[in-house]
Amino acid sequence: MNIIDVEGLKYKYPDTDKLALNDVSFKVEKGEFIGLIGRNTAGKSSLCFALSGLVPHFFKGAYGGKVLVDGMEIKQHEIGEIAAKVGLVFENPFSQMTGSKYSVYEEIAFGLENMGIERKEMIARIDESLELLAIKEMKDQNPFDLSGGQMQRVAIASVIAMRPDVLILDEPTSQLDPQGSAEVFRVVENLTKEGMTIIMAEHKMEKISQYADSVLLLDDGELIDYDTPENVFSRDDLINHGIAAPMVTSVAKAMGMKKSDTGKYPVTLSEISREMGDQR
Repeated sequence: MNIIDVEGLKYKYPDTDKLALNDVSFKVEKGEFIGLIGRNTAGKSSLCFALSGLVPHFFKGAYGGKVLVDGMEIKQHEIGEIAAKVGLVFENPFSQMTGSKYSVYEEIAFGLENMGIERKEMIARIDESLELLAIKEMKDQNPFDLSGGQMQRVAIASVIAMRPDVLILDEPTSQLDPQGSAEVFRVVENLTKEGMTIIMAEHKMEKISQYADSVLLLDDGELIDYDTPENVFSRDDLINHGIAAPMVTSVAKAMGMKKSDTGKYPVTLSEISREMGDQR
């Protein structure tokens, strides 16, 4: 069942001449993890904003086409209604923190308080989020005393406590070290196992190839490809769209090693190992 349906989406920011998104159409099934890739000017953040309702409700400008989440057309509903279905985690966790709360626990509670969630239910949701994000031992700490990876986990916990159907992450690991990045991807893996739909804009192709069900490639505001990781990363023109294939795929291409069952290049080490084993 499709939970996201984007039809002919076009968007242009105010006082600009160029479309940030140009006739983008795609569908996402419930429970999928979609990796959103492309160069810095590809339109990834604009698409994240459109899926979460910030476009067109906060960022104005020229808007066309439709974005539907669970049958709800984003343009026809207020941000508050959209937030109940779609959660957005920004690139910089500092942008997500309210700055008015003195503990992780209070920070996670903030959004639930604004939603008017009953106290007993609120406590249950906060405890569940703390457990899922493995930050229970940090609940009494000040969010701004945490590491980048820990703070990003708090930001994600604050969003998932509101129990959206869809979680959108706009390059959540771009400012994190390898350990912090690994922490975020472990969290996302847990969320997908829980059945949450994930859209993640990301530059770490190795991680996307490992975790994503499908990859959506944008360039210059246009949808270039939307397919499995092995099909997208096997493209010969990736570099023309500002994308370097995962290291594993690059090595496989240099070796001329394609998967025997699909004719595409491997995207993970386990696939290369399997192919090498089959060739013995």
